[in-house]
Amino acid sequence: MTLSEIRRLLKANPLTDHNLDERNAETACGADLLSDVLVFTKEKTVLLTGLIHPQVIRTAEMLDLVGVVFVRGKEPSREIIDLAQAKDIPVLCTAYPMYESCGILYKAGLGGAPLD
Repeated sequence: MTLSEIRRLLKANPLTDHNLDERNAETACGADLLSDVLVFTKEKTVLLTGLIHPQVIRTAEMLDLVGVVFVRGKEPSREIIDLAQAKDIPVLCTAYPMYESCGILYKAGLGGAPLD
């Protein structure tokens, strides 16, 4: 699923300047604990989180995530947006809470990371 489709489904606002049609997510991860993200994600994953912290972007970079969606209408600071832009990580913001956001994406066919 492209980030453009995710943007449409979640009625999300893009906060960085990326071509969302060129970014494909194979799985999604909803988490507010970065330790969970480190354990349960893999490449080609989009992260949904309510955490507004630069470490979210650094974690996304380290794991080669497709992008980050901030949920519950939380908008990151300019510092975080600039860091995401510099690290080539698309960032979106949706008003939906995490539970609904994950449910919408799951219903549209985007699964979670398999537990090996």
